[in-house]
Amino acid sequence: MITLALSKGRIFDESLPLLAAAGIEVLDDPETSRKLILATSRADLRVVLVRASDVPTYVQYGGAHLGVAGLDVLLEHDDGLYRPLDLAIARCRLSVAVREDFDYTNAVRQGSRIRVATKYTQMARRHFAAKGVHVDLIKLYGSMELAPLTGLADAIVDLVSTGGTLRANRLLEVEQIMDISARLVVNPAALKIRREPMRALIDAFERAVQERA
Repeated sequence: MITLALSKGRIFDESLPLLAAAGIEVLDDPETSRKLILATSRADLRVVLVRASDVPTYVQYGGAHLGVAGLDVLLEHDDGLYRPLDLAIARCRLSVAVREDFDYTNAVRQGSRIRVATKYTQMARRHFAAKGVHVDLIKLYGSMELAPLTGLADAIVDLVSTGGTLRANRLLEVEQIMDISARLVVNPAALKIRREPMRALIDAFERAVQERA
């Protein structure tokens, strides 16, 4: 039995067409079922539903043999997992945003110090270190836009899709750090043990991505 870890929401929804193109149908609907382990049309494959941030952990420690996770989660987790494929789904970008009246250019002069709220502390630290800026990081898990509005932070580092939430809260996207998309991640030990069925599954995903390109 091969176990594939997915997270509910956008990644699950956008993974379904790829699975279908690979000849795999998820038989349970997470919107109507409380099941966390979902059967598929393949007797040798099941799907487990976990938090997006937990997908790399499940794959790393063998709770799942492979999974789908955003590049943001993978880089923050820094786990050294095998990432054979960019699935080109759940596209967005990791960006810096500030209040509309905040002078970001002046605030990030080399040697300056800035206070940043983010869920992505590792990537934010690396980004500002590369600019020669000292950064005080505040770890938040949600409602990131509130931080600069309440004076908690000068800036935020967060995922941006359309920018609508930023505009609604009078925030300005001032710097794009990187493009983000979901990747297929694989446990290297599991790939060695189950090489043929897992390689076939990876190849099926690759064909599905190429067909959608």
